[in-house]
Amino acid sequence: MIKVSVLYPQSAGARFDHAYYRDRHMPMVKDKLGGACLHYTVDQGVAGGAPGAPAPFTAMCHIYCKSLPDFQQAMEPNAQAIMADVANYTDIQPVFQISEVVVEQG
Repeated sequence: MIKVSVLYPQSAGARFDHAYYRDRHMPMVKDKLGGACLHYTVDQGVAGGAPGAPAPFTAMCHIYCKSLPDFQQAMEPNAQAIMADVANYTDIQPVFQISEVVVEQG
């Protein structure tokens, strides 16, 4: 299984509409990726590691897929529409990482 993480770094004066991201953007991403997206999570940063420290990221999502080829095949025809929607909720440049999930505990 792979996890596609999209992280939005905290930035003074940056705009991020958490409600739009949670309620509109991510459900649209799930819809466009179809069965390639097993599930996803959305996080809103609340704090850093030290007491009183700000969160390093204002938001992030994690999209879980069976394999990298599954994700790439589903993303390719939809990337333009997905990326075009970013301006509707933020002016932050996202950071992307694709990871292999090696342990998953319930």
